[in-house]
Amino acid sequence: MRITVLGGLGAWPTARQACSGFLVEHEGFRLLIDPGYATLQPLLYRVPAAQVDAVYVSHGHPDHCADLQPLLRARVLADRSGPPLPVYAPAGSLDRLLAIDEPGLVDGAYRLHGFDPGETFGLGPYTVETGALPHWVPNAGARVTGRGVVLAYTGDTGSSPHLVDLARDADLLIAEATYVDAIPDRHAGNLSSAAEVGRYAAAARARHVLLTHLWPGTDPQAAAAAARRGYDGRVEVAEPGLVRTIPA
Repeated sequence: MRITVLGGLGAWPTARQACSGFLVEHEGFRLLIDPGYATLQPLLYRVPAAQVDAVYVSHGHPDHCADLQPLLRARVLADRSGPPLPVYAPAGSLDRLLAIDEPGLVDGAYRLHGFDPGETFGLGPYTVETGALPHWVPNAGARVTGRGVVLAYTGDTGSSPHLVDLARDADLLIAEATYVDAIPDRHAGNLSSAAEVGRYAAAARARHVLLTHLWPGTDPQAAAAAARRGYDGRVEVAEPGLVRTIPA
């Protein structure tokens, strides 16, 4: 399984980096996870829009899904005869995004599969086990398995005992780490810190941790160091263009 980082910021993109977004390739199948703000351009640098096979969206906040809309435009306006793009997202989470264009323009460009967090389904060569994790809106963490290789992804989440189950023995855990250590009261229970990620990654025995969704301006080395305080495995920060293959 090959994972390419398209961006790793939370909230808004900067001049140098997009928000969270990941291209996952396995057995010739290309899965786009969380096409947040500004992820489309780095995606198109690597693969044509028509060659994305499916999209998984963890939740409906725009820093995780906004660039789905221009991706659909890039597909349907270039080739109206192309197949619809399967899009998997918590039920109702993309309604407002998909309604922003002129009526009917992108309707044939996608096939929406709404699900309730907690469901398990097949997606190309993968089995995707989803789980509800605490956030301001419904958020579905995902455990993506392909031929014995496991990728775990949190989306955005506050502290939860389910995080250990999500990350259990994962080859790679891509984990939201908006803050380095202390979480402001206004975000407590809905977002995570790198220090927290280190603790639950250790409990889950995850083999490799990739921190994502850092608040713009956060020192990535400080975030990695905070995670390493509680976890002695491999820790990296999602940087644009980073490519990792699992198992390594």
